[in-house]
Amino acid sequence: MSTYKELLQQREQLNQQIEQARQRENQEAVDKVRAIVAEYGLTPDDVFGRRGKGASTAGTKVAPKYRDKATGATWTGRGKPPKWIEGKNREEYLID
Repeated sequence: MSTYKELLQQREQLNQQIEQARQRENQEAVDKVRAIVAEYGLTPDDVFGRRGKGASTAGTKVAPKYRDKATGATWTGRGKPPKWIEGKNREEYLID
């Protein structure tokens, strides 16, 4: 049976081996990806999709889907429903 100190030493050696294996395998993966990117002439947008300005749809305008015929108020159907439609049959308020 190993002593506590011996086990700690073994753990440290294993941690070093794990880190070395992780770095080696990560580098191999990066090398493969770079080779594929070069072979096919891919761009970052091809690999990761459009990034940066304009990539997000957050804050984009959406056409209203529901209208309160009494007040003319509209709602897109996103987010918390307004009081005039809350708990009611939404089909009655659909915009044609």
